[in-house]
Amino acid sequence: MQKLHVAPYLIDMAQFDPDPHVTALTQGADVVVFDGVCVLCSGFLKFMLKHDHAGRFKFVIAQSELGEALYAHLGLKSADYDTNVVIVDGRIYTKLDAFAAAMGALGGVWRVAQAVRVLPRPVADWLYNRIARNRYAMFGKTDACLVPTPDVQDRFLA
Repeated sequence: MQKLHVAPYLIDMAQFDPDPHVTALTQGADVVVFDGVCVLCSGFLKFMLKHDHAGRFKFVIAQSELGEALYAHLGLKSADYDTNVVIVDGRIYTKLDAFAAAMGALGGVWRVAQAVRVLPRPVADWLYNRIARNRYAMFGKTDACLVPTPDVQDRFLA
């Protein structure tokens, strides 16, 4: 499997050798991969579940086997999961671009949040990296990964 340095830009899955675990993620539903012990990340998951009325998104806990496979495939560090991943229409986004892609896909008033894309790349990266590195100290960390409730279990791929 080819290891790649992933910049926080749009990534097209066509660039990668097929990995059956990862390829399955890009077929059909859009996907949010999130740190299952991060309170901020779990809050984002809850936000998405509440506002994704169409059920467009599926979710993967980064610490799961499937989440690990995706991180490894993209050459991302899985030890601290400080890079979020969002797949929309078969394209993979990371960091602040992932947030913008998710908000755009929700549609409606949430599209306004895509305005973060106007930030110059160095500023966007600096902001994202500061929050990502300090998210446990700022927002908290749970002792175990989030366990989906039965009413949303079908929205989780792993």
